[in-house]
Amino acid sequence: MAEYSGAVRNAASLGRILAQARQAHGWSQRDLAARLGTSQRYVWEMEAGKPSLYTDRLFAAMRATGMKLTATIQVPDPEGGVFTKPPRPSSDTASDAGRKAA
Repeated sequence: MAEYSGAVRNAASLGRILAQARQAHGWSQRDLAARLGTSQRYVWEMEAGKPSLYTDRLFAAMRATGMKLTATIQVPDPEGGVFTKPPRPSSDTASDAGRKAA
């Protein structure tokens, strides 16, 4: 299993990382929604970084306190030894420096 880490700076970057993790598992938004017991639209809104009162306050509190948040994507090894790379991360998510093979 491989891991990819990236900084979470706002709701949009969190959404992009969530989308990358979902895609690394080979799931559609509908697949993830079914696993969460929610709608595909809700998953789409999270991945799009749709602002909410909660996320606005969370990231404001993080900025105010100097807190940094990092997300790690664990990429499953589907063939017991054959590693499949996840989608290429965007520049403000998983960084090359944060990558490591598990």
